[in-house]
Amino acid sequence: MTKQLFYITVLTFISIIATAQNKYYTKSGKINFKASVPSFEEVEAQSTTVTAILDITNGEIAALALVKSFRFKIALMEEHFNENYAETSLFPKATFTGKIDNFSPKDLKVAPKLFNLTGKLTFHGKTVEINPKVSVSIRNEIIYLTTKFKVNIEDFNIKIPKLIKKKVAKTVEVTINFKLNTKS
Repeated sequence: MTKQLFYITVLTFISIIATAQNKYYTKSGKINFKASVPSFEEVEAQSTTVTAILDITNGEIAALALVKSFRFKIALMEEHFNENYAETSLFPKATFTGKIDNFSPKDLKVAPKLFNLTGKLTFHGKTVEINPKVSVSIRNEIIYLTTKFKVNIEDFNIKIPKLIKKKVAKTVEVTINFKLNTKS
């Protein structure tokens, strides 16, 4: 019995390692968003603490950002964003779950390759489907994933007061940069 238990334990351990090698992670992903309007103060923020995971066997991807982690150049703008617009006390997280269409580990090369990305972005308690292009490459066992897309503020039920409505774009440009590897 001890020999069988040993083999079962070894096989379980090997399968866990094999499974983990199919998953690439980051805890320092970057998301930048811009909602600036010409002739007014820049509305832009960045988070550098986004967690993401990519399963290279099927192209499934998930990401999570704490909304309070977005940093603005102007502290007062950051405060208003968190308290009045994103309402981070009620909606502390932004998430994305999706899939890179027609993805295969064989497609990973040093030269970036474009894929379609389909998934659901959840922010401010609302979920919106997005379908941007995503660039994916690999160098030194690190997967580089970048994408840029636009979302409408109204789709996330964010109310902008009339007084500043002209100072904030109706569509927000979102840029994502992830460096994913097999080590957590």
